[in-house]
Amino acid sequence: MEEERDRHALGGGGREAVGATSPQELPPSPPSPPPPPSPPSPSPAAPATPEQPRSAPLCVSGINIYQPAPATGPTQQPLEALGNFRGWHISTEPLQQNHSWTVKQQCVDLLAEGLWEELLDDEQPDVTVMDWFEDSRLDTCVYELHVWLLAADRRSIIAQHHVAPRTSARGPPGRWVQVSHVFRQYGPGVRFVHFLHKAKNRMERGGLRRTRVTDSSVSVQLRE
Repeated sequence: MEEERDRHALGGGGREAVGATSPQELPPSPPSPPPPPSPPSPSPAAPATPEQPRSAPLCVSGINIYQPAPATGPTQQPLEALGNFRGWHISTEPLQQNHSWTVKQQCVDLLAEGLWEELLDDEQPDVTVMDWFEDSRLDTCVYELHVWLLAADRRSIIAQHHVAPRTSARGPPGRWVQVSHVFRQYGPGVRFVHFLHKAKNRMERGGLRRTRVTDSSVSVQLRE
């Protein structure tokens, strides 16, 4: 069974996996942020202190990024049956030659997570996005990451990052590849982080063979 772990956590850090590769970046055209599903109205939250940032993991899984992705074959099961995807808006984008993208996105409300306007506008703490994808070898590019820092209207773009890495195609398939980016000195007004990634699939005789993604995260580094 395919498993994935996707979460956002404020205040967390990252770590390198043994054998992780450094992907080369392609210059995809920056798209506009797609309209994410509207989140519920957050209840007022008391400001968190820098020493105790709030954390909100979305789910837990048995994926181990220090080991190659466990072998898996094509499946006819929907993605939602293969893991915990609470909080994600999931869609499919058809491509040519029996390929498709699985698109997962969510919009993280920084104020609802315990941060406050003065901190975001005056201190502008670093915002780190991190993800791991499987080197599935289904195509030359099997993963894309698109992230926008948005204003309160969830449409005005303050900063953005887009990457479509290619792996080296050396070594055994199934290695986990890390992708990360740090937003610094992005300017005042950031209230939301819109996180979107794409993982490539290929239709085969037995069903859909997927590129797996795990440990997606958004973290804010608070200064002491």
